[in-house]
Parts: sequence; C-alpha cells; structure tokens
Amino acid sequence: MNYDQVFGDLITYMQGHKRLKNWVPSLELLLKQKLYEKPHGDMQRWIDALDNLPAINPETTHINSSRVGANASIDATTQEQLYDALVKLRPWRKGPFELFNTHIDTEWRSDWKWDRVSPHISPLANKNVLDVGCGSGYHCWRMLGEGANRVIGIDPSYLFLMQFNAIKKYCGRDAPIHLLPIKMEDVHPQLEHFDTVFSMGVLYHRKSPIDHLYELKGALKPGGELVLETLVVEGELGYSLMPEDRYAMMRNVWYLPSVPTLELWLRRAGFTDIKCVDLDQTSLDEQRATEWMDFQSLADFLDPTNPNLTVEGYPAPLRATLVASKPK
Repeated sequence: MNYDQVFGDLITYMQGHKRLKNWVPSLELLLKQKLYEKPHGDMQRWIDALDNLPAINPETTHINSSRVGANASIDATTQEQLYDALVKLRPWRKGPFELFNTHIDTEWRSDWKWDRVSPHISPLANKNVLDVGCGSGYHCWRMLGEGANRVIGIDPSYLFLMQFNAIKKYCGRDAPIHLLPIKMEDVHPQLEHFDTVFSMGVLYHRKSPIDHLYELKGALKPGGELVLETLVVEGELGYSLMPEDRYAMMRNVWYLPSVPTLELWLRRAGFTDIKCVDLDQTSLDEQRATEWMDFQSLADFLDPTNPNLTVEGYPAPLRATLVASKPK
C-alpha cells in the first residue's frame, strides 16, 4: 500500500493547521508501524483485491443517498471484475453501498441510523467533522454529502480501511474525506479542531467510558457539538449494566448505562445542552446476515424464545443517541 497515496492529502491538510500539525509526527510514525511493521495477516490479500478493482470513470456519484456509491455504464466483463474484487473484501458490515449496479448489501442498514440521527444535529455544511469508530466510512460519506468541509474517520480495523479506499476510488479520490486506522486513544489530546464529533457504537467498548467522553471533548472546538450513540438499558439515574462476560456474544462490552446515567456522565465530563434525541431497539431487519456478511448476526445473538433478551439473558440491544455541546 502506497502510504503517500492513501494519507498524503490528509497529512498536507494537517500540516496547514496549527493544532493538527503538532499531531503529524506521532501519527505518521504510528501509521507506518501499523501498515508496514505490524501488518494484518490478510493485508496482502486485501491489497490485491483493491488492485484488481477495474478502472471506471463514474458518470455520477451519490454520497447523500441511502446507497452511497457511483454510477456509469459498464460491460459485463468489467461488472464481473468489480464484483469479484469487492467480494474479496468481505465481510462488509456498515453500509449499504452501490457501485455501478453492484449492490453491497451490508450487515447493517446504517442508512436507517442516519435517518434517525441526522434531523437532530446541527447542520454540517462547511464544518470539520470527526467520526470515531467509523467502520468502513459509510456515515463519513453521508456527512460529506451534507456539505461538511472535511471529514476524518477513525477505526482501527485494517479491513475497514481497505473497504473505505475501494469506495473512495470511485466516489472521489480527491474528496476531503479520510480514514485513519487508529483508536480514539491514539488521537493527539486537546486538538480542539472539530466542529462536530460523532461517536457511534464505541462507548460500550471502552473500559473507561468517562475517559472516552473527555477524549471526544478534547477533539471539539469550544462550542462544538458531540453526537453520541451507544447501547443503553432501561433504568433510573445511577443504574448501569456491566455484563458478567459476553453481551450479545460480544466479549468487549463493558458498561451499558441507563439514559439518565449517561446524561450524568456527560455532565460530569463538562458537556452542556444534553438531549437524548433517539431511543431505538435494534431490529432483525436493521442488522442481519447477507451475501456480503455471511457470518452470525443479530438473530444469532438473541434468545430464540424471546427476542427482547440476548442469548445471555440480558436486555436486547437498545441504542440511544444523545447530542451535547462543549462550552464556549
């Protein structure tokens, strides 16, 4: 993988901004270590899949519709080559995408989440946005489609980086959108660069959720907006569920607070104007196995006799989205 080709534009952008510039030396060292010194065992297979994507000049792109992607008239041979390369980047978890009539039907209908959340956030036009735990970047494209000035997603998965670059090849090589294969803990502290920070589906994976809230706050400009989506449980102020071992067959789930408790965490971390704007139990239509992600999915994680419980006996996944502000 060509480092400059993948990250060069972003590094150039960062060097032109005082606070981001201070992060560049440590970030470049970390990226090169991850890509070259400690690569994933499947890295070369994924790179080969990217290299096998056919050269197609899109006639149109659609980054602000439910199926992010690009369109053009292509012949059957090119269509087959495209499909074969994209299939080798499975599993595709967040989407959906559609490239030249190839519909990537991802495990998650991430467009449904965006439709629930987007009406409640401040307009993204001309804003710098950070998307923490962005997966393969589906929501990043939707943010850019809303007119964001620049979108940076972070997610430590190497496969998500490969999938993101497959989409970017056709939706805009030079578009101001980037994915860094790092964790939020790797982000330089107190950047205070972003107008809006999203953290969707991350908090419950953190052993110290309060630290995560402080990290998110540090990335925001004064007056900036946090959009926080996470698993919660019903309960009063002060209640939080900590699974004994797994939750919905996930090992790395630590805390599922009640909404009042989560609001308290945000207040203690220094956020204001806190509002819960969405509360939704994940359905079997929103998260499911498909041709593009043919492993176990939500149906396998729930009690077969009671879909309101996980296989471990905990309340089924309930997701809350909260919006909050960093004081000016």
